[in-house]
Amino acid sequence: MARLSFGIKTAPQHTTYGAILDVWREADSIPVFEHAWLFDHFAPIQGSLDGPCFEGWTLLAALTAQTTRIRMGLMVTGNTYRNPCVLANMAATVDVISNGRLDFGVGAGWNVYEHASTDLELYKPGERIRRFGEACDIWKSLFTEHLTTYEGRYYTVKEARCEPKPIQKPYPPFVIGGSGEQLTLRVVAKHANVWNFGGGDIPTFNHKVDVLKQHCAEIGRDPSEIALSIQSVANPDDLQASVDNIQRFVDAGVTHIVLNLRPPYPDKIVTRLAEEVIPKIRG
Repeated sequence: MARLSFGIKTAPQHTTYGAILDVWREADSIPVFEHAWLFDHFAPIQGSLDGPCFEGWTLLAALTAQTTRIRMGLMVTGNTYRNPCVLANMAATVDVISNGRLDFGVGAGWNVYEHASTDLELYKPGERIRRFGEACDIWKSLFTEHLTTYEGRYYTVKEARCEPKPIQKPYPPFVIGGSGEQLTLRVVAKHANVWNFGGGDIPTFNHKVDVLKQHCAEIGRDPSEIALSIQSVANPDDLQASVDNIQRFVDAGVTHIVLNLRPPYPDKIVTRLAEEVIPKIRG
């Protein structure tokens, strides 16, 4: 029987810090939940753009200090938003504060509005993903080496430091989101501990897994080292739909499951998920 891991996600949009904190504290108190997630956006990506949207890494640091057990991360951080060296220092800091509970969720970036509105360049898809691949090399070096010097096609780093290092050795697990077959899944094959499927039906998922396995074979990596992950919206009015959707993906090989919660969060929603959804899912 495959070992399944369950988490929650509270996208920090159209809600309050207090509401998110209540959900995370509840999840932290329920052992069946192993991980909790935010997203990395500067404006809401559902509903009105005028609603509140908390910055992900700042909020993650605050939640780190308010929890004791659960693993945590952003699903996923956009590489285009921050210089890789800056992000490495942020991630190492959060891992230290949390005593080694960070899951390093990263991706290439995609949101057109956020880049245009904040004067951040959104490179063409090929360049964006190649930049992301270079960033992964830089992050791993900064997490493990005293000094990092890197001369890439897009990034140049000269004797960069990242101290203190993360608690987790050699570095926090890399959770990579994205499903592009030619470039993104090649980065996943090289760097990911967890791959989060970008969304779609079971045939699409199975095809992407086959492509990922091909990329792993090309570099000599065992694909079983990469956990397969999905996000599934948890509708409190129809939790059986979540069970049915998740079960289909578990049957297809998914082991890392994120239940996506939408505000306003019903009282004790995490407890309900623990009692009404998770026990029904067969590994």
